[in-house]
Amino acid sequence: MDIKKVPNVLTVIRAILVPVFMVLVIFPIIPGETALRIVGASLFLAISLTDMLDGQIARKYNAVSDFGKFLDPIADKLLVMGGMLSLVIFYMDRLHTTFAILIAFSLFIVMVRELAVTSLRLICKNTGGKVIAANMAGKVKTVSQIVFIIAALIETPLFNFIADLTGLDFLYGSLWVSYAALAVMTFMTVYSGIQYFVLYLPMLKDKKD
Repeated sequence: MDIKKVPNVLTVIRAILVPVFMVLVIFPIIPGETALRIVGASLFLAISLTDMLDGQIARKYNAVSDFGKFLDPIADKLLVMGGMLSLVIFYMDRLHTTFAILIAFSLFIVMVRELAVTSLRLICKNTGGKVIAANMAGKVKTVSQIVFIIAALIETPLFNFIADLTGLDFLYGSLWVSYAALAVMTFMTVYSGIQYFVLYLPMLKDKKD
């Protein structure tokens, strides 16, 4: 296979695996709660790593294509939103209603942020303005989203295992890390979105003037 086609192939694979991950988490395909969580988290991590890999290959071999520019951000958004939606259903089924509701509100914030930033980019591009690439806050936002989804899947079995080893019963059923990761992710989603608005709006004002 032509190395320049690899980034697009990885992007397509990532998009296809998102619904596979969702079905795996939402429906009890794998017997055993711990096994389900570990396999789900491992699959999500593997899918997430393809994003980093296809980007590195595209830059190294100058394999950036219009197809990749179109599908890559869509696959990324499907991954995060599909992962969070799966967690809402996952925790509702396990009667962690408060956590599920908080994830749902955070998912709404993620959706609003992505729609707003995408709209700003399109307007700026169509008016001849400069398209701003993802900055550090945007990259941290993405990492925080991935960390949250993985933490929400594996924290409870991991802390239960530690509790069994140490006898620290208060660790059983822990979601402390997941709540903290959700808070960080939500903050970075809002903060990075505000940064884009601060950068883009002056351009739009200049074009209007």
